[in-house]
Amino acid sequence: MSKWIRFRRQNSETEELGKLLDDVEFENQRVAVCSGELFNGAEPTDEVLPVSDLVLLTPCWPGKMIGLWKNVRSAAEKQGLTIPEEPLYFLKPNNCFLPHLGEIRRPDYYDGRIIYEGELGVVIGKTCRNVSVQEASGYIFGYTCVNDVTALTLIDKDPSFPQWCRAKSMDTFGAFGPSITTDIDVTQLRVQTLYRGKLRQDYPISDLIFSPQQIVSLLSQDMTLLAGDLIACGTGEGVLPIKPGNTIEVCIEGLDTLSNMMAVD
Repeated sequence: MSKWIRFRRQNSETEELGKLLDDVEFENQRVAVCSGELFNGAEPTDEVLPVSDLVLLTPCWPGKMIGLWKNVRSAAEKQGLTIPEEPLYFLKPNNCFLPHLGEIRRPDYYDGRIIYEGELGVVIGKTCRNVSVQEASGYIFGYTCVNDVTALTLIDKDPSFPQWCRAKSMDTFGAFGPSITTDIDVTQLRVQTLYRGKLRQDYPISDLIFSPQQIVSLLSQDMTLLAGDLIACGTGEGVLPIKPGNTIEVCIEGLDTLSNMMAVD
């Protein structure tokens, strides 16, 4: 298992790559500064820095972020929704990407509900097109935590055109990180979301209608997936509106916890 981050040093604009060294809480870890590219043979150097001294970035910069809807069986059944025969998904552009500890910001004009959605994120490691389910694991670089933030009121604002892209693509609405964990079996793990320190979401990854491997395979029939692309696997029950000054934590055992706060207006 390896864990990777991207960062800048204080008072520097240079983006760097690092490999975490310790099995302790994320903020107390050390990172080996790496040379090379994340998806193409990155290697640790002799330089080691404390994570607490760094400005954290998202652990990769996806060309596209794909979010699944209605992919947790228990949530779909509780809402009386049919089980889909194929993945239902939307895209989130790169303007919405937000790193660990970044602030979620409400658009000035929007006064409707903004909700969190804690999810498992799948990071693609190499060009992927028309792959089978059996081949899909070879194209998954690793996993990360995702908060798929949504301006819920906008989706059905116009009855003639559900605005999924708009509702999910505003600046800061695509939080993920803080690291990418490789070589981990996530099938028996759970996604837990804490809001204001209280557990609000708690669902097993085994409850996904389409597993990470099935998602990668089926999406690769529609579009070419590229190294760094991120797939958010869908969320379970327990989403709530986020209020200013409150913190959301997305926790998956074995992955580093993602934490973000809603900015105070």
